[in-house]
Amino acid sequence: MVYYSRNGSTAELARAVCRGVESVAGAAAKLRTVPPVSAQSERPVQPVPSSGPPYATHDDLRSADGLILGSPTRFGNMAAPLKHFLDGTSGLWVSGALTGKPAAVFTSTQSMHGGQEATLLSMMLPLLHHGMYLVGIPYSESALNETRVGGTPYGASHVAGPDRARLLSAEEQSLAQLLGRRVAQLASRLRTA
Repeated sequence: MVYYSRNGSTAELARAVCRGVESVAGAAAKLRTVPPVSAQSERPVQPVPSSGPPYATHDDLRSADGLILGSPTRFGNMAAPLKHFLDGTSGLWVSGALTGKPAAVFTSTQSMHGGQEATLLSMMLPLLHHGMYLVGIPYSESALNETRVGGTPYGASHVAGPDRARLLSAEEQSLAQLLGRRVAQLASRLRTA
C-alpha cells in the first residue's frame, strides 16, 4: 500500500485498509508512503523520516501481489507527492510489472463535498494504464448505504472536518477494511489461478 498524508487523516485511513488486508489468511500488508515534493525542484524536501512507514520504491510495487493507493484530495485530484511518485513508474509500465494485479484507491477530504470521487478516479487512471484490475466497494455493503460522511463505490474515503480532528466513523472504518479485504482476496485468487 502506498499513500501520502500531510496531516494524518489519510494515514489513519491507510491503517484501517491494512487491517482489512491482514484479515485475509496468508495476506500481509506492506505500508509505504511517498516523500513530499517541492514546487521548485520536485525533489523531496526532507530526508526519510525516522519513524513511520518507509518511502515506497518501484521494487515494492514490483514484488507486491496488489496495490492500494491513498491520497488526500487536492482540488478533486490526488496530492502532488503521490502523482510525482506515479509519474516515475514508466519503467514498470514498459515491463508490464503491474499488469494483472488488483488495485484500489482511498482518500480523505476536509469537507463533505471536497472532491472525494474525483480524486479516487484520478488515482485510478495510472492503475488502468498499468493494466491493473480495479477493485471498488459494492452497494451490497450496508455501510456504503448508511454512511453520512466518507465512503464511495470507487473506494474508501474519510471526511476529516475543517479542524482535521474527526476520527474515522464506524462506517468509514468498515468500508476501508472491506476494501483492503477485497483486494487481498482477489490477489490470493489470482496468485493461485
